[in-house]
Amino acid sequence: MSAPITFDNTYAQLPANFYTRQALQPVTQPTLIKTNLDLAEQLGVDRTWLLSKDAAQVFAGNELLPGADPLAAVYAGFQFGNWNPQLGDGRALLLGEVLSNTGQRFDLQLKGSGPTHYARGGDGRSPLGPVLREYLVSEAMNALGVPTTRALAAVTTGDMVHREQPEPGGVLTRVASSHIRFGSFQYFSGQQDRESLRRLADYTIDRHYPDLRGSERPYLGLLEQIIEQVARLIANWQSLGFIHGVMNTDNMLITGETIDYGPCAFMDTFKQATVYSAIDQQGRYAYQNQPAIAHWNLMTLAQALLPILHDNEDAAIEQAKATLQTFPDRFDDHYNAHSAVKLGLTPSKVSRALFAEFLALLETHELDFTNSFSGLAGRLESNAPLLATDDWQQWMAQWQTALQDNDDKPAARLRMEQANPYVIPRNHLIEHAIQQAYSEERFDQFDALLKAVTNPFDPGLARSRFAQEPAHDEIVKRTFCGT
Repeated sequence: MSAPITFDNTYAQLPANFYTRQALQPVTQPTLIKTNLDLAEQLGVDRTWLLSKDAAQVFAGNELLPGADPLAAVYAGFQFGNWNPQLGDGRALLLGEVLSNTGQRFDLQLKGSGPTHYARGGDGRSPLGPVLREYLVSEAMNALGVPTTRALAAVTTGDMVHREQPEPGGVLTRVASSHIRFGSFQYFSGQQDRESLRRLADYTIDRHYPDLRGSERPYLGLLEQIIEQVARLIANWQSLGFIHGVMNTDNMLITGETIDYGPCAFMDTFKQATVYSAIDQQGRYAYQNQPAIAHWNLMTLAQALLPILHDNEDAAIEQAKATLQTFPDRFDDHYNAHSAVKLGLTPSKVSRALFAEFLALLETHELDFTNSFSGLAGRLESNAPLLATDDWQQWMAQWQTALQDNDDKPAARLRMEQANPYVIPRNHLIEHAIQQAYSEERFDQFDALLKAVTNPFDPGLARSRFAQEPAHDEIVKRTFCGT
């Protein structure tokens, strides 16, 4: 039998100061919870092996497949605005890289597999709850069309992890197009290691932005490409009511993919200032702040890149400033496109104004974000407002006028049905799944929720429990990262 996973590692060929090689740290009794067969097929992973006990040993970090070259990457970062000159993969292990069926390169990384050189005194383990949360939310994001890391497998370890109380341990196998972060560049910039900074930029261009090869100003082009991808990503988040929770620069990928689903959540009742993360006491990463924080993070990335943008520092600063100034318009363009289609319209000043007013009404009347949008398509003909109030009736009249000026209603309905999900990974349902796993060691609720959130636009789920708002005693107000 050929190897179940064929590795083709390139990051491990970079100089030794980019990472630390790491030995495996076995767990007691690994058991597979879930394997992502569709993703495995894309990656060319043997499906039969994926369901075997041997796979559980690999995904728990007990055994190593031929060709794997486990390492923990080093990076720095601004955490809640404060500079930390050295972070790194404290509880994650990059097993290696695989080539998909289309030739695209992906990282395979274990998360929660034990302490590394960068653990900073932590145990390097993950409770099972955050593993289940990340599996559910990342796969939901993929189904919603949002750039994201993916989950290939989840296992229980048979060991307890001690946080505020003992919890069962778990390991997630995460897939990403790479794990190169803003903080990867910031680490070498902070070290004043211009050669390594340039080496990382060249590697990033070769791997992710090959069209920049041979460009007159490739590193400025790299910054511009990252700005565009991040603008697109944050517009996606805002359009779905998603709150990342911990937008530190070490949690921002240069590919514009969502990573590190720690204290993340989708909003139920809409409120611009919503914060879920238990560690974000000041609301720095609230829903309404995410675009501005993304811009700030990009500014710190640009600052890290200054030494290689131009030999003249003043010229480098001017180039970086001019490029950074494009972010607001880029974000607005993507956001306006999302907001228009959610209302069945095409982008315009009218669609933007109607969307802003819709959100204001949601907040005023404390309505559910997802269900309010998914219910709009059914009101195309009836013209019935979400609530029988004067402000809602006025908005409906303006919306109907815009629809008449814009397009036929069947086309509008199609746009809305493709943009407004019926199902998101509701916080209370995630908690139910986690509690069942903890108290009963069963995953029925996890499996059912995963099936629902990976089919978010299925109208058959519109009246299911997966689309229902939480009862008052089910509302989740705080989420945790598990470290």
